[in-house]
Amino acid sequence: MRFGFSTAGESHGPAEVVIVHGVPAGLRLLAGDVDRELARRQAGYGRGGRQKIERDRVEFLGGVRHGYTLGSPVAMLVRNRDYANWEHRMNPAPVEDPPDPITLPRPGHADLAGMQKYGFGDLRNVLERSSARETVARVAAGAVARRLLGEFGVRISSAVYRIGGVAMDRALAAAGAEKADLSEVRCPDPEVSERMKAEIDAARHARDALGGEFVVVAEGCPPGLGSYADWRDRLDARLARAIISINAIKGVEIGDAFEAARRRSSEVQDEIVRRGGTLGRASNRLGGLEGGMTNGEPVVVAAAMKPISTIARALRTVDLSTGEEARAFRERADSCAVPAAAVIGEAMVAVVLAEAFLEKFGSDALEDIRASYEHYMRRIGRLSRRPEA
Repeated sequence: MRFGFSTAGESHGPAEVVIVHGVPAGLRLLAGDVDRELARRQAGYGRGGRQKIERDRVEFLGGVRHGYTLGSPVAMLVRNRDYANWEHRMNPAPVEDPPDPITLPRPGHADLAGMQKYGFGDLRNVLERSSARETVARVAAGAVARRLLGEFGVRISSAVYRIGGVAMDRALAAAGAEKADLSEVRCPDPEVSERMKAEIDAARHARDALGGEFVVVAEGCPPGLGSYADWRDRLDARLARAIISINAIKGVEIGDAFEAARRRSSEVQDEIVRRGGTLGRASNRLGGLEGGMTNGEPVVVAAAMKPISTIARALRTVDLSTGEEARAFRERADSCAVPAAAVIGEAMVAVVLAEAFLEKFGSDALEDIRASYEHYMRRIGRLSRRPEA
């Protein structure tokens, strides 16, 4: 089975669950590898009260024994501590006194369309699954992918370069992405970080929320992941799909895509040069992807996140039980979730790259994958040599 994952669970249900398929046997995997990424997701200036309740920790339910993967699906569970406060409202079993239904859909959420699609009379049935709490499971899956890619020198990081009206140069943010965790807003520029925090404070004071933009950088990818042969295998398309599937993400950019659209071809293409004993690029304007494949340069994917929809300032809606105009109901939320979204973006990039990596090099056992990878790198290395060498 191809590398990938499935999630289950509701925001205030007992737990979030993820099953990661296609994990090769023999990969060293510890709970700490996953918990570290879960902690990064929970951090960030502007997060709401939920993060003071949860202490996300993974429990392996299958696929790992004595610290190594078995080649079978890896099943993981992260308990929701907040469930203790919601057990009556979210109990899987029937209850004698069910809570009153929520009929005030929130603009920007899945509420109204979800109720129309599934025929629910209580939007709690929609919002619990459509909540960004589901991304806990995604980050856990991404941690497994990150461990696999790390065995072959692939490093993934991210940085926030815009929150609201405060921004820094994206290229500089990408260059400093490995240091972004030092900032509460995951911005590598200390001065810009402070201005971003002030922007978040102002939005919180106004009972509002902010969106922004972040960039994910994957270094060390070998050339040839993905394929030009079929549209479904093109790696840039797969990355874009994965990133835009994250809650509130509305735009994805590979490399300098929108800037490149304004320039001539000669100003955009990444020229091929000899770099020591290998071939490389004089620039990386295309974000490490050409023809749907990695080209050996860092993979660079940026995303635009709209402000989250749950805000203290209730917006106009219609009460579905009466048909009357009303104000949307309010629930605990963040003032800004862009720093967390960047970490989730890393996870989704890791999953897509791991899938493509195993497609190229095999997927049964880590030892065999390593042999295939090393053979391939020797083969493409021969293309880099001068004919007389």
